[in-house]
Amino acid sequence: MALDPALSGRTFATPAPYEVSAERIAEFARAIQADPVDEAGTAPFTFPIVVAFALMGRLMTDPSVGIELRNVVHRDERIEQVRPVRAGDSLVGTLTVESVRAAAGVDLIATRTEISTVGGEAVCAATATLVHRGGDS
Repeated sequence: MALDPALSGRTFATPAPYEVSAERIAEFARAIQADPVDEAGTAPFTFPIVVAFALMGRLMTDPSVGIELRNVVHRDERIEQVRPVRAGDSLVGTLTVESVRAAAGVDLIATRTEISTVGGEAVCAATATLVHRGGDS
């Protein structure tokens, strides 16, 4: 079953701020085999994906959306960094479904996630496209 194009414009926000610590940065750096946290407590460039992925999870598991997780492929992602994430930051984000369109038997779901500090300082924007094949196949 195709997804409802009315999903476009829907938003998903972080339920609580994500507290960045040197420990969380070090754990992330180990997971991606990056250099450990530097003396300034700066996270690897891709660290905000922790917040963005949690929001993507909220989109994909919301029963009212109708996504079947087993039928999803992550097509692409792009991160536009405004400033680095640092230990001590408290991050919030909002994922917006920018569009849903059907093409060649699949749904293409374009999203944009804006991540900032709780004080409103922009950190990054991440855009992603998911490919969803509906039905029982």
